[in-house]
Amino acid sequence: MGNRLSKIYTRTGDTGTTGLGDGSRIDKDDARIEAIGDIDELNSCIGLLCCELEPSDPLQSELYEVQQNLFNLGGELSVPGYALIEEQHILELEQLLDRLNEQLPPLKDFILPGGNAAASFCHLARSVCRRAERRVVTLARDHEIRPHGQSYLNRLSDLLFVAARTLARRDDGQEVLWRHRAEREQR
Repeated sequence: MGNRLSKIYTRTGDTGTTGLGDGSRIDKDDARIEAIGDIDELNSCIGLLCCELEPSDPLQSELYEVQQNLFNLGGELSVPGYALIEEQHILELEQLLDRLNEQLPPLKDFILPGGNAAASFCHLARSVCRRAERRVVTLARDHEIRPHGQSYLNRLSDLLFVAARTLARRDDGQEVLWRHRAEREQR
């Protein structure tokens, strides 16, 4: 790993460029930086969600592991050719997704973000995750990147949806269901 920052302001980005982990410099609005930035924002959203969970909640420890993996994914994108996200990380998400999903009733309606603060933060993280995934897809069009990161984000957005459903139902809560306009007007 490179040098740790001992001085936060460097002035090297004042001209609109930023450094990658390999020492090269690119524009701050380059597709690579957009993808890394969205992954960072996603990581922040998950951190906010974790603040809503009890420390003893098993989901919190699972989400902390996700945060580690997201930081690694950002690092992987920051150093072209570097490999940190592997198939095993995707399988771990799938296993957690299956465990959470088996406790839920079948989905019959569209779900709106809400229900409680934790579920809402989870939906926010899900929507940011989908944007991060789109940014990685855009990046992959013009740059060779490993496919594991894109798959990880795709599976993570599914996990966050199922986790939001789970969280909305806690403490006798319920999910917020979308209703067609005609249904809403009949009430």
